[in-house]
Amino acid sequence: MKLNYQFKHFQELSTSEFHDIIAVRLKVFVVEQNCSYLDLDGKDKKCYHAICRDGKGNILATARIVPPGISYNEVSIGRFVIEETIRGEGLGHELMHQCVEFIHEEFGIVPIRISAQKHLEKFYNGHLFFSTGKEYLEDGIPHVEMLLTPLI
Repeated sequence: MKLNYQFKHFQELSTSEFHDIIAVRLKVFVVEQNCSYLDLDGKDKKCYHAICRDGKGNILATARIVPPGISYNEVSIGRFVIEETIRGEGLGHELMHQCVEFIHEEFGIVPIRISAQKHLEKFYNGHLFFSTGKEYLEDGIPHVEMLLTPLI
């Protein structure tokens, strides 16, 4: 399957693109994970958005790149989501690679902090994110704070 990755600041997104990003996030986080939370937290307007489309233009995966000083002192990646129908095919690994590469190009070789669902800790370990030791419940789901510290 041919996949296309784009990174756009919120101001560059069309209304249709933002709608489709939110639709994927709500489908996975709210419906599939049965978690009611306020997805529109005001941060999207300040962020870059990773978009992965199939050859037909459908959004299969997305993530939010949060500049430093908004969620954490460091740049962060959040709202990382893969459509259920395509999970297990390596798309998550490729999306994470693309996100880290974009951050390095846009912000330099800097630390990246994330809030990860605890059951995905090994996935993020594979991308050199390691627990800071801070674990907590977020919207009733166990989470762990993780940090990628670049080797310079």
